[in-house]
Amino acid sequence: MTDLLGIGYSGLRAYSRALSTVGDNIANAQTPGYARRRLDLAEVPSGSNMVLYRGSVMPGGVDVKGVVRSVDQWLIADARISSGDSERASAKLNWMNKVESALSDDSNGIKTALTKLYTTADQLTADPSNPTLRAQFLQAVDDVASGFRGAASRLQSLSEGTSAAATAEVSQFNTNLEALEQINLGLRKARDGTTNQAALLDERDRLLDQLSAQGGVSATFDAHGAVTLRATGSGDVLVGGGVVTPIAVTTAADGRLSYTIGGSPFPNATGSLAGLAEAANHIADQRTGLDTMATQFATQLNNAHQAGLDANGNAGQPLFTGTSAATLTAAPLTASQVAAATSTSTNGNMLTLGALRGANDPEATWSGYLATQAQATASARAQDAAATTRADGAAAARDAVSEIDLDKEAAELLRFQQAYSAAARTIQVARETMQTLLSSL
Repeated sequence: MTDLLGIGYSGLRAYSRALSTVGDNIANAQTPGYARRRLDLAEVPSGSNMVLYRGSVMPGGVDVKGVVRSVDQWLIADARISSGDSERASAKLNWMNKVESALSDDSNGIKTALTKLYTTADQLTADPSNPTLRAQFLQAVDDVASGFRGAASRLQSLSEGTSAAATAEVSQFNTNLEALEQINLGLRKARDGTTNQAALLDERDRLLDQLSAQGGVSATFDAHGAVTLRATGSGDVLVGGGVVTPIAVTTAADGRLSYTIGGSPFPNATGSLAGLAEAANHIADQRTGLDTMATQFATQLNNAHQAGLDANGNAGQPLFTGTSAATLTAAPLTASQVAAATSTSTNGNMLTLGALRGANDPEATWSGYLATQAQATASARAQDAAATTRADGAAAARDAVSEIDLDKEAAELLRFQQAYSAAARTIQVARETMQTLLSSL
Protein backbone atom coordinates (compact mmCIF):
# COMPACT_ATOMS: atom_id res chain seq x y z
CA MET A 1 0.00 0.00 0.00
CA THR A 2 2.95 2.27 0.50
CA ASP A 3 3.69 2.13 -3.26
CA LEU A 4 0.06 2.90 -4.05
CA LEU A 5 0.14 5.91 -1.74
CA GLY A 6 3.34 7.08 -3.39
CA ILE A 7 1.81 6.73 -6.83
CA GLY A 8 -1.21 8.75 -5.76
CA TYR A 9 0.92 11.43 -4.15
CA SER A 10 3.12 11.79 -7.24
CA GLY A 11 -0.02 12.13 -9.36
CA LEU A 12 -1.48 14.82 -7.12
CA ARG A 13 1.76 16.78 -7.22
CA ALA A 14 2.25 16.46 -10.98
CA TYR A 15 -1.32 17.17 -12.03
CA SER A 16 -1.63 20.07 -9.62
CA ARG A 17 1.36 21.67 -11.32
CA ALA A 18 -0.07 20.79 -14.74
CA LEU A 19 -3.31 22.55 -13.84
CA SER A 20 -1.29 25.57 -12.75
CA THR A 21 0.57 25.57 -16.08
CA VAL A 22 -2.68 25.41 -18.03
CA GLY A 23 -4.02 28.25 -15.89
CA ASP A 24 -0.94 30.34 -16.73
CA ASN A 25 -1.51 29.69 -20.44
CA ILE A 26 -5.13 30.80 -20.24
CA ALA A 27 -4.30 33.89 -18.17
CA ASN A 28 -1.57 34.95 -20.64
CA ALA A 29 -3.42 34.17 -23.86
CA GLN A 30 -3.22 37.85 -24.88
CA THR A 31 0.19 38.63 -23.36
CA PRO A 32 2.70 39.71 -26.05
CA GLY A 33 5.76 37.48 -26.19
CA TYR A 34 4.26 34.70 -24.06
CA ALA A 35 4.97 31.24 -25.47
CA ARG A 36 2.62 28.37 -24.63
CA ARG A 37 3.96 26.10 -21.91
CA ARG A 38 3.40 22.46 -21.18
CA LEU A 39 4.57 20.18 -18.43
CA ASP A 40 7.00 17.41 -19.34
CA LEU A 41 5.77 14.36 -17.43
CA ALA A 42 7.56 11.02 -17.20
CA GLU A 43 7.03 7.70 -15.51
CA VAL A 44 8.86 7.20 -12.21
CA PRO A 45 11.12 4.14 -12.45
CA SER A 46 9.96 1.25 -10.21
CA GLY A 47 12.27 0.49 -7.33
CA SER A 48 12.22 -3.26 -8.06
CA ASN A 49 13.46 -2.90 -11.62
CA MET A 50 17.13 -2.94 -12.57
CA VAL A 51 18.57 -0.38 -14.93
CA LEU A 52 18.97 -2.83 -17.81
CA TYR A 53 16.17 -5.23 -16.94
CA ARG A 54 12.52 -4.94 -16.05
CA GLY A 55 11.17 -8.15 -14.65
CA SER A 56 7.56 -7.02 -14.49
CA VAL A 57 5.43 -3.95 -15.01
CA MET A 58 5.31 -2.20 -11.66
CA PRO A 59 4.06 1.40 -11.92
CA GLY A 60 6.02 3.87 -9.82
CA GLY A 61 3.97 7.04 -10.37
CA VAL A 62 4.61 10.17 -12.40
CA ASP A 63 7.45 12.67 -12.22
CA VAL A 64 7.65 16.30 -13.43
CA LYS A 65 10.70 16.84 -15.64
CA GLY A 66 10.08 20.54 -16.09
CA VAL A 67 8.22 23.26 -17.97
CA VAL A 68 8.67 23.20 -21.75
CA ARG A 69 7.98 26.23 -23.97
CA SER A 70 6.30 25.60 -27.31
CA VAL A 71 8.72 27.34 -29.67
CA ASP A 72 10.46 26.72 -32.98
CA GLN A 73 13.80 28.49 -33.17
CA TRP A 74 13.88 28.46 -36.98
CA LEU A 75 10.45 30.10 -37.19
CA ILE A 76 11.47 32.64 -34.55
CA ALA A 77 14.62 33.57 -36.49
CA ASP A 78 12.65 33.88 -39.74
CA ALA A 79 10.02 36.06 -38.06
CA ARG A 80 12.73 38.38 -36.71
CA ILE A 81 14.39 38.78 -40.11
CA SER A 82 11.09 39.57 -41.82
CA SER A 83 10.10 41.91 -38.98
CA GLY A 84 13.31 43.90 -39.44
CA ASP A 85 12.63 44.27 -43.17
CA SER A 86 9.03 45.29 -42.49
CA GLU A 87 9.98 47.91 -39.90
CA ARG A 88 12.60 49.35 -42.23
CA ALA A 89 10.08 49.70 -45.07
CA SER A 90 7.41 51.09 -42.72
CA ALA A 91 9.69 53.72 -41.19
CA LYS A 92 10.86 54.87 -44.62
CA LEU A 93 7.34 55.01 -46.06
CA ASN A 94 6.10 57.06 -43.11
CA TRP A 95 8.56 59.86 -43.85
CA MET A 96 8.24 59.53 -47.63
CA ASN A 97 4.52 60.25 -47.27
CA LYS A 98 5.36 63.32 -45.20
CA VAL A 99 7.81 64.54 -47.86
CA GLU A 100 5.17 64.11 -50.55
CA SER A 101 2.74 66.11 -48.44
CA ALA A 102 5.31 68.87 -47.82
CA LEU A 103 5.93 69.24 -51.56
CA SER A 104 2.28 69.10 -52.62
CA ASP A 105 0.57 72.18 -54.01
CA ASP A 106 -1.86 72.09 -51.10
CA SER A 107 1.05 72.75 -48.74
CA ASN A 108 3.11 75.32 -50.62
CA GLY A 109 1.10 76.49 -53.66
CA ILE A 110 4.19 76.66 -55.89
CA LYS A 111 2.49 75.08 -58.91
CA THR A 112 -0.53 77.39 -58.61
CA ALA A 113 1.71 80.45 -58.22
CA LEU A 114 3.82 79.52 -61.27
CA THR A 115 0.71 79.10 -63.39
CA LYS A 116 -0.62 82.44 -62.15
CA LEU A 117 2.69 84.16 -62.96
CA TYR A 118 2.69 82.99 -66.59
CA THR A 119 -1.03 83.61 -66.98
CA THR A 120 -0.62 87.19 -65.76
CA ALA A 121 2.34 87.66 -68.11
CA ASP A 122 0.12 86.54 -71.00
CA GLN A 123 -2.55 89.03 -69.92
CA LEU A 124 0.04 91.81 -69.81
CA THR A 125 0.89 91.23 -73.46
CA ALA A 126 -2.63 92.44 -74.31
CA ASP A 127 -2.66 95.33 -71.81
CA PRO A 128 0.96 96.07 -70.74
CA SER A 129 0.17 99.35 -69.01
CA ASN A 130 -2.57 97.94 -66.77
CA PRO A 131 -1.45 98.65 -63.16
CA THR A 132 -3.70 95.97 -61.72
CA LEU A 133 -2.18 93.27 -63.93
CA ARG A 134 1.31 94.53 -63.09
CA ALA A 135 0.50 94.28 -59.38
CA GLN A 136 -0.89 90.77 -59.89
CA PHE A 137 2.31 89.78 -61.70
CA LEU A 138 4.42 90.93 -58.75
CA GLN A 139 2.08 89.17 -56.33
CA ALA A 140 2.53 85.94 -58.27
CA VAL A 141 6.31 86.39 -58.03
CA ASP A 142 5.98 86.83 -54.26
CA ASP A 143 3.71 83.75 -54.02
CA VAL A 144 6.29 81.65 -55.85
CA ALA A 145 9.07 82.79 -53.52
CA SER A 146 6.86 82.21 -50.48
CA GLY A 147 6.01 78.72 -51.75
CA PHE A 148 9.67 77.77 -52.09
CA ARG A 149 10.42 79.08 -48.62
CA GLY A 150 7.47 77.14 -47.21
CA ALA A 151 8.57 73.92 -48.90
CA ALA A 152 12.15 74.41 -47.66
CA SER A 153 10.89 75.03 -44.12
CA ARG A 154 8.76 71.87 -44.17
CA LEU A 155 11.61 69.75 -45.49
CA GLN A 156 13.91 71.14 -42.80
CA SER A 157 11.32 70.24 -40.17
CA LEU A 158 11.12 66.72 -41.58
CA SER A 159 14.90 66.46 -41.47
CA GLU A 160 14.88 67.49 -37.82
CA GLY A 161 12.05 65.04 -37.24
CA THR A 162 13.97 62.06 -38.59
CA SER A 163 16.95 63.05 -36.45
CA ALA A 164 14.79 63.23 -33.33
CA ALA A 165 13.12 59.92 -34.18
CA ALA A 166 16.49 58.23 -34.72
CA THR A 167 17.78 59.61 -31.41
CA ALA A 168 14.75 58.23 -29.58
CA GLU A 169 15.04 54.89 -31.39
CA VAL A 170 18.73 54.57 -30.51
CA SER A 171 17.94 55.36 -26.87
CA GLN A 172 15.30 52.61 -26.82
CA PHE A 173 17.69 50.22 -28.58
CA ASN A 174 20.36 50.80 -25.92
CA THR A 175 17.77 50.40 -23.14
CA ASN A 176 16.80 47.04 -24.62
CA LEU A 177 20.47 46.02 -24.71
CA GLU A 178 20.80 46.76 -20.98
CA ALA A 179 17.59 44.85 -20.23
CA LEU A 180 18.84 41.89 -22.26
CA GLU A 181 22.01 41.69 -20.18
CA GLN A 182 19.91 41.61 -17.02
CA ILE A 183 17.92 38.71 -18.47
CA ASN A 184 21.21 36.94 -19.20
CA LEU A 185 22.17 37.26 -15.54
CA GLY A 186 18.83 35.77 -14.50
CA LEU A 187 19.06 32.87 -16.95
CA ARG A 188 22.49 31.85 -15.69
CA LYS A 189 21.03 31.50 -12.18
CA ALA A 190 17.67 29.93 -13.08
CA ARG A 191 17.10 26.18 -12.67
CA ASP A 192 16.28 24.26 -15.84
CA GLY A 193 12.62 23.47 -16.39
CA THR A 194 11.27 25.99 -13.90
CA THR A 195 8.52 28.50 -14.49
CA ASN A 196 11.01 31.24 -13.66
CA GLN A 197 13.31 30.10 -16.46
CA ALA A 198 10.39 29.98 -18.90
CA ALA A 199 9.39 33.55 -17.96
CA LEU A 200 12.98 34.75 -18.46
CA LEU A 201 13.16 33.05 -21.85
CA ASP A 202 9.90 34.72 -22.89
CA GLU A 203 11.30 38.12 -21.92
CA ARG A 204 14.58 37.34 -23.70
CA ASP A 205 12.74 36.53 -26.90
CA ARG A 206 10.56 39.63 -26.58
CA LEU A 207 13.63 41.85 -26.28
CA LEU A 208 15.30 40.12 -29.21
CA ASP A 209 12.15 40.70 -31.26
CA GLN A 210 12.30 44.42 -30.49
CA LEU A 211 16.02 44.70 -31.19
CA SER A 212 15.66 42.81 -34.48
CA ALA A 213 12.85 45.17 -35.50
CA GLN A 214 15.09 48.16 -34.73
CA GLY A 215 18.39 47.11 -36.30
CA GLY A 216 20.41 44.31 -37.82
CA VAL A 217 21.43 41.94 -35.02
CA SER A 218 22.26 38.24 -34.75
CA ALA A 219 22.03 36.10 -31.62
CA THR A 220 23.74 32.98 -30.31
CA PHE A 221 22.85 31.16 -27.07
CA ASP A 222 24.76 29.27 -24.41
CA ALA A 223 23.61 26.23 -22.46
CA HIS A 224 21.61 28.39 -20.05
CA GLY A 225 19.83 30.25 -22.84
CA ALA A 226 21.82 33.45 -22.23
CA VAL A 227 22.39 35.36 -25.46
CA THR A 228 25.40 36.90 -27.14
CA LEU A 229 24.16 39.62 -29.47
CA ARG A 230 26.22 40.95 -32.38
CA ALA A 231 25.76 43.56 -35.09
CA THR A 232 24.96 41.66 -38.27
CA GLY A 233 26.95 43.92 -40.56
CA SER A 234 30.21 44.22 -38.60
CA GLY A 235 30.09 41.35 -36.10
CA ASP A 236 30.70 43.75 -33.19
CA VAL A 237 29.42 42.45 -29.84
CA LEU A 238 26.47 44.41 -28.51
CA VAL A 239 25.73 42.16 -25.52
CA GLY A 240 28.01 39.39 -24.30
CA GLY A 241 30.42 38.39 -21.60
CA GLY A 242 28.75 40.70 -19.12
CA VAL A 243 29.47 43.73 -21.33
CA VAL A 244 26.95 45.96 -23.12
CA THR A 245 28.18 48.16 -25.99
CA PRO A 246 25.66 50.90 -26.85
CA ILE A 247 25.26 52.46 -30.27
CA ALA A 248 25.09 56.18 -31.11
CA VAL A 249 23.62 58.30 -33.90
CA THR A 250 25.13 61.39 -35.53
CA THR A 251 23.26 63.90 -37.69
CA ALA A 252 25.22 65.64 -40.44
CA ALA A 253 24.69 69.27 -41.39
CA ASP A 254 22.39 68.26 -44.26
CA GLY A 255 20.36 65.95 -41.98
CA ARG A 256 21.83 62.61 -43.03
CA LEU A 257 22.13 60.01 -40.26
CA SER A 258 25.02 57.71 -39.38
CA TYR A 259 25.27 55.12 -36.60
CA THR A 260 28.32 54.05 -34.64
CA ILE A 261 29.17 51.35 -32.12
CA GLY A 262 32.11 51.98 -29.84
CA GLY A 263 33.23 54.78 -32.14
CA SER A 264 33.25 52.57 -35.25
CA PRO A 265 30.62 52.59 -38.01
CA PHE A 266 27.54 50.50 -37.27
CA PRO A 267 26.48 49.23 -40.72
CA ASN A 268 22.77 48.65 -40.63
CA ALA A 269 20.64 47.43 -43.53
CA THR A 270 17.45 46.44 -41.73
CA GLY A 271 15.09 47.57 -38.99
CA SER A 272 13.54 50.94 -38.22
CA LEU A 273 16.98 52.53 -37.75
CA ALA A 274 17.87 51.70 -41.36
CA GLY A 275 14.50 53.02 -42.53
CA LEU A 276 15.06 56.32 -40.74
CA ALA A 277 18.54 56.66 -42.27
CA GLU A 278 17.17 56.05 -45.77
CA ALA A 279 14.38 58.57 -45.18
CA ALA A 280 16.90 61.15 -43.92
CA ASN A 281 19.02 60.61 -47.05
CA HIS A 282 15.96 61.10 -49.26
CA ILE A 283 14.95 64.29 -47.46
CA ALA A 284 18.50 65.64 -47.82
CA ASP A 285 18.40 64.90 -51.55
CA GLN A 286 15.04 66.62 -51.89
CA ARG A 287 16.30 69.70 -50.05
CA THR A 288 19.26 69.89 -52.41
CA GLY A 289 16.97 69.45 -55.42
CA LEU A 290 14.63 72.15 -54.14
CA ASP A 291 17.53 74.59 -53.71
CA THR A 292 18.75 73.83 -57.23
CA MET A 293 15.33 74.46 -58.73
CA ALA A 294 14.82 77.65 -56.75
CA THR A 295 18.12 79.16 -57.90
CA GLN A 296 17.64 78.02 -61.52
CA PHE A 297 14.12 79.40 -61.57
CA ALA A 298 15.20 82.71 -60.03
CA THR A 299 18.08 83.04 -62.48
CA GLN A 300 15.88 82.27 -65.48
CA LEU A 301 13.15 84.74 -64.51
CA ASN A 302 15.63 87.42 -63.40
CA ASN A 303 17.48 87.25 -66.70
CA ALA A 304 14.23 87.43 -68.67
CA HIS A 305 12.91 90.40 -66.66
CA GLN A 306 16.19 92.30 -66.77
CA ALA A 307 16.17 92.05 -70.57
CA GLY A 308 13.12 94.36 -70.74
CA LEU A 309 12.20 97.94 -69.89
CA ASP A 310 9.82 99.13 -67.20
CA ALA A 311 7.08 101.77 -67.52
CA ASN A 312 9.65 104.54 -67.09
CA GLY A 313 11.98 103.18 -69.76
CA ASN A 314 14.48 101.88 -67.23
CA ALA A 315 16.13 98.48 -67.49
CA GLY A 316 14.30 95.70 -65.67
CA GLN A 317 15.40 94.77 -62.16
CA PRO A 318 15.81 91.25 -60.75
CA LEU A 319 12.50 89.74 -59.62
CA PHE A 320 14.08 87.51 -56.95
CA THR A 321 16.88 87.65 -54.40
CA GLY A 322 18.38 84.79 -52.42
CA THR A 323 20.64 81.81 -53.07
CA SER A 324 18.49 78.91 -51.92
CA ALA A 325 14.85 77.88 -51.56
CA ALA A 326 14.89 78.94 -47.92
CA THR A 327 16.17 82.45 -48.77
CA LEU A 328 14.30 83.04 -52.04
CA THR A 329 12.50 86.39 -51.75
CA ALA A 330 10.61 88.61 -54.16
CA ALA A 331 12.44 91.88 -54.84
CA PRO A 332 10.61 95.00 -53.53
CA LEU A 333 9.45 96.30 -56.91
CA THR A 334 6.54 98.61 -57.70
CA ALA A 335 3.99 98.06 -60.43
CA SER A 336 5.72 100.59 -62.67
CA GLN A 337 8.98 98.62 -62.39
CA VAL A 338 7.52 95.56 -64.13
CA ALA A 339 9.61 95.29 -67.30
CA ALA A 340 6.90 94.49 -69.83
CA ALA A 341 8.40 96.40 -72.77
CA THR A 342 11.41 96.21 -75.03
CA SER A 343 13.06 98.96 -77.01
CA THR A 344 10.76 98.19 -79.95
CA SER A 345 7.51 97.11 -78.30
CA THR A 346 5.45 97.98 -75.22
CA ASN A 347 4.74 94.30 -74.57
CA GLY A 348 7.78 92.67 -76.14
CA ASN A 349 9.37 91.47 -72.91
CA MET A 350 6.16 89.87 -71.69
CA LEU A 351 5.92 88.06 -75.02
CA THR A 352 9.47 86.80 -74.55
CA LEU A 353 8.77 85.76 -70.96
CA GLY A 354 5.62 83.90 -72.01
CA ALA A 355 7.60 82.10 -74.70
CA LEU A 356 9.77 80.58 -71.97
CA ARG A 357 6.87 78.29 -71.18
CA GLY A 358 7.75 74.86 -72.54
CA ALA A 359 9.53 71.61 -71.84
CA ASN A 360 12.23 73.16 -69.65
CA ASP A 361 10.31 76.00 -68.04
CA PRO A 362 9.90 76.19 -64.22
CA GLU A 363 6.36 74.79 -64.41
CA ALA A 364 7.51 71.66 -66.25
CA THR A 365 10.57 71.29 -64.04
CA TRP A 366 8.46 71.51 -60.88
CA SER A 367 5.92 69.01 -62.22
CA GLY A 368 8.75 66.60 -63.05
CA TYR A 369 10.15 67.06 -59.56
CA LEU A 370 6.79 66.20 -57.99
CA ALA A 371 6.38 63.21 -60.33
CA THR A 372 9.77 61.85 -59.26
CA GLN A 373 8.77 62.18 -55.62
CA ALA A 374 5.45 60.46 -56.28
CA GLN A 375 7.22 57.56 -58.00
CA ALA A 376 9.65 57.19 -55.10
CA THR A 377 6.77 57.18 -52.61
CA ALA A 378 4.85 54.63 -54.69
CA SER A 379 7.93 52.41 -54.77
CA ALA A 380 8.32 52.69 -50.99
CA ARG A 381 4.63 51.86 -50.58
CA ALA A 382 5.00 48.73 -52.70
CA GLN A 383 8.07 47.64 -50.72
CA ASP A 384 6.20 48.19 -47.48
CA ALA A 385 3.23 46.14 -48.66
CA ALA A 386 5.47 43.25 -49.71
CA ALA A 387 7.51 43.35 -46.51
CA THR A 388 4.39 43.55 -44.35
CA THR A 389 2.86 40.54 -46.09
CA ARG A 390 6.08 38.60 -45.61
CA ALA A 391 6.30 39.58 -41.93
CA ASP A 392 2.66 38.72 -41.28
CA GLY A 393 3.15 35.27 -42.80
CA ALA A 394 6.27 34.61 -40.74
CA ALA A 395 4.57 35.81 -37.56
CA ALA A 396 1.55 33.61 -38.26
CA ALA A 397 3.80 30.56 -38.71
CA ARG A 398 5.57 31.34 -35.45
CA ASP A 399 2.30 31.93 -33.59
CA ALA A 400 0.90 28.64 -34.84
CA VAL A 401 3.48 26.96 -32.61
CA SER A 402 3.60 29.36 -29.67
CA GLU A 403 0.18 30.96 -29.37
CA ILE A 404 -2.52 29.91 -26.91
CA ASP A 405 -5.55 28.02 -28.24
CA LEU A 406 -8.20 28.45 -25.55
CA ASP A 407 -10.20 25.47 -26.81
CA LYS A 408 -7.15 23.27 -26.50
CA GLU A 409 -6.34 24.65 -23.06
CA ALA A 410 -9.93 23.95 -21.94
CA ALA A 411 -9.54 20.34 -23.05
CA GLU A 412 -6.20 20.10 -21.23
CA LEU A 413 -7.76 21.61 -18.13
CA LEU A 414 -10.49 18.97 -18.12
CA ARG A 415 -7.96 16.18 -18.74
CA PHE A 416 -5.72 17.18 -15.85
CA GLN A 417 -8.68 17.74 -13.55
CA GLN A 418 -9.77 14.18 -14.20
CA ALA A 419 -6.22 12.93 -13.73
CA TYR A 420 -5.99 14.83 -10.44
CA SER A 421 -9.26 13.27 -9.27
CA ALA A 422 -7.95 9.85 -10.26
CA ALA A 423 -4.77 10.40 -8.25
CA ALA A 424 -6.84 11.48 -5.26
CA ARG A 425 -9.02 8.41 -5.69
CA THR A 426 -5.88 6.24 -5.73
CA ILE A 427 -4.88 7.58 -2.33
CA GLN A 428 -8.42 7.01 -1.05
CA VAL A 429 -8.42 3.41 -2.29
CA ALA A 430 -5.04 2.82 -0.65
CA ARG A 431 -6.34 4.24 2.61
CA GLU A 432 -9.53 2.18 2.53
CA THR A 433 -7.61 -0.98 1.65
CA MET A 434 -5.15 -0.42 4.48
CA GLN A 435 -8.00 0.18 6.94
CA THR A 436 -9.75 -3.03 5.79
CA LEU A 437 -6.55 -5.04 6.26
CA LEU A 438 -5.89 -3.58 9.70
CA SER A 439 -9.46 -4.11 10.89
CA SER A 440 -9.32 -7.79 9.84
CA LEU A 441 -6.35 -8.46 12.11
